[in-house]
Amino acid sequence: MFSVVQQKTNEFEQVILQDETTGTRAIILPDCGGILHSFSVVQNGKPVNIMESYDSETDFKTNAESKGFRNIKMSPFACRIKNAQYNFDGAAYTIQKFLLNGSAIHGLLYNEPFTVTNTWANTESAGLTLVHEYTGSDKGYPFLFSCTISYKLTAGNKLTLTTSIINKHTGEIPVQDGWHPYFTFGSSINDMLLQFNSDALVEFDETLVPNGTLTAYTTFNSFKKLGDTFLDNCFILKKDTTMAACILKDEKQRLQIEIWADENYPYLQIYTPPHRQSIAVENLSAAPDAFNNGIGLILLKPETSVQFTAAYKISHCFKNK
Repeated sequence: MFSVVQQKTNEFEQVILQDETTGTRAIILPDCGGILHSFSVVQNGKPVNIMESYDSETDFKTNAESKGFRNIKMSPFACRIKNAQYNFDGAAYTIQKFLLNGSAIHGLLYNEPFTVTNTWANTESAGLTLVHEYTGSDKGYPFLFSCTISYKLTAGNKLTLTTSIINKHTGEIPVQDGWHPYFTFGSSINDMLLQFNSDALVEFDETLVPNGTLTAYTTFNSFKKLGDTFLDNCFILKKDTTMAACILKDEKQRLQIEIWADENYPYLQIYTPPHRQSIAVENLSAAPDAFNNGIGLILLKPETSVQFTAAYKISHCFKNK
């Protein structure tokens, strides 16, 4: 049996999806960009949360950017727009929201409130639907659209995240979507085993946007300890959605995280922050700077929609022999 609880605490207003049989739960924060705050399983009688997040709503609203945009929804663009500028349909636009080294990063909705429009719980799942109506508040993206996020918790410690973007503008609009979760097992990622379903790296220039070159990359085609490897790279996933896009494994805790992607998330960005206590594994619909280079960019017609689905699954594992 599954349950849904909407709860207001001193730290957050939150929605909890829970598997009553196993104790697995997901905590979502509607007022904080609709982010996934926690996803936990019970291990040795204690909950283990695999998400690195925030201490309170004040912490989120004050420090979301400085803490690396943990767990946020990236829309209507993901990663970077170089120099915060792009041209579309014969006009030039400059994004006004948060800039890093002159580039616009991680979209316009990451810290915007979402409205809960539906919750459900039954014998098979618990779920939540959130909506944000973007009204063109940033003059660098004056195109109206609706962003709906659905979280669904099912048996086997699986959480599915489905995003739907609906064009509410009068003309065609450019769209890119993604997630920015930070996963952790509670210790240094240096001891983590990593594997991802890609053999091609999108090369970046000095501003961390594609330079037009793809390079073969097979280092993590099979499980390998991350060690001191630094990553801030974009990879093209193999066209096989029957395999997990990425798997993170902690043999000490005997837990692993599988990150799944549908065909509308063909790119994977992986980032290892300096503190090395977590790792960001980002499902992307297009490559960074897609508004300029067009790599994977979606042009959405008025009153039409596009969906993107990712899933996170926690499972028990054993040491490789």
